[in-house]
Amino acid sequence: MPLNKNVLTILNPTSYSNLSRSTAPYATTSKPEQIKHSRFYVRSFIAILLLATLLPAQSGTPLPPVAKLLIDLIKINTSNPPGNEDQIGQFLAPIFKKAGFEVDIIQTPQKGKSHFIARLRGNGSKKPILLAGHADVVGVEREKWSVDPFAGVIKDGYVIGRGAIDVKGGLAVFAQAALDIANKKIPLDRDIILLSEADEEGGQYNTGWLATQAWDKIDCEFSLNEGGWIVKEDNSNKVRYVSISTADKSGLNILIRAKGTSTHSSMPLADNAIFRLSRALAKVGAYDTKPKLNDSTKKFFLTLGEVSEEPLKTHFKNLVLSDDPEKVKAADKAISQNVLLHSIMRNTIAPVFLNAGFRGNVIPGSADATINFRTIPGTTAGELIDELQTVINDPMVEVLEAPMRLTSGPQTPEQEKAAAAMAALRRKPIPESPLTTELYQALAKHAKLTYPEALVTPYLFQAGTDAYAWRSRGIPVYGIYPYPITAEDLTRMHGNDERVPIDSLVSGLKMITNLLIDVAAKK
Repeated sequence: MPLNKNVLTILNPTSYSNLSRSTAPYATTSKPEQIKHSRFYVRSFIAILLLATLLPAQSGTPLPPVAKLLIDLIKINTSNPPGNEDQIGQFLAPIFKKAGFEVDIIQTPQKGKSHFIARLRGNGSKKPILLAGHADVVGVEREKWSVDPFAGVIKDGYVIGRGAIDVKGGLAVFAQAALDIANKKIPLDRDIILLSEADEEGGQYNTGWLATQAWDKIDCEFSLNEGGWIVKEDNSNKVRYVSISTADKSGLNILIRAKGTSTHSSMPLADNAIFRLSRALAKVGAYDTKPKLNDSTKKFFLTLGEVSEEPLKTHFKNLVLSDDPEKVKAADKAISQNVLLHSIMRNTIAPVFLNAGFRGNVIPGSADATINFRTIPGTTAGELIDELQTVINDPMVEVLEAPMRLTSGPQTPEQEKAAAAMAALRRKPIPESPLTTELYQALAKHAKLTYPEALVTPYLFQAGTDAYAWRSRGIPVYGIYPYPITAEDLTRMHGNDERVPIDSLVSGLKMITNLLIDVAAKK
């Protein structure tokens, strides 16, 4: 809350002097005593006013339950590694039991790591709907935050903290919607299952592991997870579009291995493997993959065209519909200025590991770089290998698929086994979740009812999620971060001062609650 003029007047030294010379209500005291008491009370008053300026602007308004729940979740530090997601389950369990849910906590072999499952029973005439969100978060650079990242601070109408967007905010909305329905005793045709996941942030005990251990507890007709965005304008609360992800990009690691002559470092030869690798990486760095639009991306870009100004309006249309290579090239160049849009429409390339050498006086015989591709669904490792070999064009550089790793350091046999199983699962072709299901149709409907000015569109999520555990088994999953945010808010995800607007949590809760009633309540 900013200081108002009255507070500024009180803090003015001249005004302070005037106040301290006032005699009332100390008419019977001596002048020194008058000044002493006056200064004491003025200083106390100033201290109270200063304290008031540090309180959230909403201090006079009750905090919405969904915001309070998010703050409670943020305060539980589940940075992964190690995660310690069991703390979330232990916190949620009594809340959901009190509301009438059946609660299961599935412990993993790692101490402190578990999955929390709460089921609100319906009459069983329809299969369940699953609401899933991961409990773990990425770590923080504490010195670069303006507030404690694990305090759940409220400032300027936002909840600030690690996971506010990704995805404790979504978990709070999903959980509060399910609790509100339970507390209202709404009869249900289908069970509502809430899952708070462990190890989404790259661990071995994620939903892939959970599906092998307790599939009967998370089997469903369809599911909501993280993914699509509700994007509003920077300077207003007007929502431009709601994107619902129907597919995720996948991930593949490709190894580039350069070969050379190993010898004493005092007598370097021309075929140094490290130099050769650096030249190969320079070629890869200067290369950009071609656009590869799937159905969801085409629909998404056409929707963006409707809410964009020229020339982007035409560029979006040309990229999707034009047969003119020059128009497509110009559109790609213009749209790719946005890093998110650039990544949605192509397989992206990012070097993530380098490995070369073992002694300071030995030139190694080989040098490796691991390249992480985030791929459009349907892309194979063979395609990427052929593409890189053509770009590098060096017979002394080998390109091959790298084994999936769950950690950058040494892996245990259990981790290697889990990584191999995850890689095999993710290599399976996974179709986009259809737009014809009851859940997609209801989500699109209630998004429009909640944000009437917005356009609703399917979307390819630019990263990966734990949804593959269901999609790979033929169960449709739809992704949504259920709160409107600006482009500036989005840049803070996994960054510093991550935040989500309180009013966005409230409107998102309304959307998800009405959606659940629509698809799960007794007809």
